[in-house]
Amino acid sequence: MSQINKIIFLMLGTACLIPVVTTPMALAAGIVFSLFFGNPWPKKSVVASQMLLKLSVIGLGFGLSIQEVWTVGRSSVGYTVIGITLTIATGLLLGRLLHIRGNTSALISCGTAICGGSAIAAMAPVIKAKDDEIAVALATIFTLNAVALIVFPPVGHYFNLTQHQFGVWAGLAIHDTSSVVGAAASYGAQALDVGTTVKLTRAAWIAPIALGAGLLVRSGGKAKFPMFILGFVGAAALHSLVPQFSDLWQILSSVARQFLVLTLFLVGAGITREVLQRIGIWPMLQGVSLWLIVSILTLVAICTELII
Repeated sequence: MSQINKIIFLMLGTACLIPVVTTPMALAAGIVFSLFFGNPWPKKSVVASQMLLKLSVIGLGFGLSIQEVWTVGRSSVGYTVIGITLTIATGLLLGRLLHIRGNTSALISCGTAICGGSAIAAMAPVIKAKDDEIAVALATIFTLNAVALIVFPPVGHYFNLTQHQFGVWAGLAIHDTSSVVGAAASYGAQALDVGTTVKLTRAAWIAPIALGAGLLVRSGGKAKFPMFILGFVGAAALHSLVPQFSDLWQILSSVARQFLVLTLFLVGAGITREVLQRIGIWPMLQGVSLWLIVSILTLVAICTELII
C-alpha cells in the first residue's frame, strides 16, 4: 500500500504542473490525500514546499517592473507597520486573556502579524521557545493558512473587490506567503502581483521585529533576513534594466506561477492528522480570533478606502 501511495502522490504532484490545475484544486488534493491516505514523505514535502515557494516568488519578480514593486511597496509600508504593531499587541492581549503560555502566544501573534511560519521560525530561537510551543504555533497558523486560501477569493468576489484591492487584502491579512500567492493567483494576475509585493513588504520586517524581541528578552538568538525577498526585487530589476528579454521574463514568470500550484499541493499535503492533533482549543481560539479581527478590520479599511 505504501508503494501505491507514493505513486499516486507523485502523479498528483506531476498533475499540478498542468496549466488547467489551479491553486485551490492543488491545495484540496494535497489535504484530502494526506488526511485519508497519508503523506509518504511528510518531512521532505515541507522542505520541498519551502524551496519551491522561494524560487517561485523570485520567478514572479520577472513579471513585474522595479517601478511597480517600488510603488506598491512604498504605498503599503505605512499600514504594514501599523498593522504589524496592532496585530502583535492584540495577539498578546488575547493570549493573556486565554491564559496561553507566553512563548506560544507570542509565536502565534508574530506569525499572524508578519509572515506565518517564517516569522515563527525566526522568532523561536530569539525568545528561546520550546519545541512543543513551536509545534503548536506552527500547526495553528498552518491550518488557518489553508482555510484562508479557500475562503478569501469567494469573500473578495462577494464584496466586489478589484484585483488591486484583493491583492492588498490578501497581502495584509493572510499569514504565509504561500497562501497569499495561492489565494491571489486564483483571483487574478494583478491581484497576484500586488499581493506578493505587499506580502514581501510585510516579510521584510521579520528581522527588525526579531531583533527587537531579542533585545527585550536579552537573548543571544539571531534572526536571518529572508533573502528570497532580495531575489524577488532583483528579478524585477532585471525585468526593467534588460527589457529586450521581455519574452524570457514572461516565460520565467509563467513557470513560477505554475510551480506555485505544485507548492500549494505540498502545503496541503503537510496538513496531517498529527498536525491537527497538536492544536489545543485555546491556541486555536487565539489564532482564529486574531485572524478574524485582522481580516475583518483590513477588509473594512479597504472597502472604505482608508487603505488604497
